Amino acid sequence: MFTGTAVFDVLLPGDSRNLKAKRAYVRPLLAALKKYEVSVAEVGDQDVHGRMQIGVAVVSGDAAHVRDVLDRCERQFGMMPELQLLSVRRRLHGDED
Repeated sequence: MFTGTAVFDVLLPGDSRNLKAKRAYVRPLLAALKKYEVSVAEVGDQDVHGRMQIGVAVVSGDAAHVRDVLDRCERQFGMMPELQLLSVRRRLHGDED
């Protein structure tokens, strides 16, 4: 069994100056990522305007599949040009870890 996690640090557009405006970006993004059958949540910067951290986790019997799913999740940010992906932190854990 392999588990993969990724934390995406995202800069939001300038019009997200309050938490209500920020949620207008967070909710559609979380819904879009769920189509990859991953667990996804906002995991950091919840009270920071203009930034968000999104965590994704996936479990599979194949390490290559885990990497592929995380790659697809990362590409999802490219489909939302209003968001700027600042960094991605990934981890892959196997049975031996």
